[in-house]
Amino acid sequence: MVCKGIFSRHKAMRPTNGGMRYLRGQKRCQVCQVFIYWRDSYCPCCGYKLGVNPRNSKFKLTLRSKNNKKQQESITNLLA
Repeated sequence: MVCKGIFSRHKAMRPTNGGMRYLRGQKRCQVCQVFIYWRDSYCPCCGYKLGVNPRNSKFKLTLRSKNNKKQQESITNLLA
């Protein structure tokens, strides 16, 4: 499929304070080569499945550790 350029309305900017894109809810389209904010799991432009996790193992570990910290914090807040 060919990219239609629809993503321009949903294009996500790079986090300014060094945060990870996937933690911010951004998804990546491999065909359009752009990060977008989108609820669905398929690209609105080309229809391909969006990436929701990093491909690099170093960044995968970082994302998992930050997600685990968030889960533990939410559990402790519920118990307190």
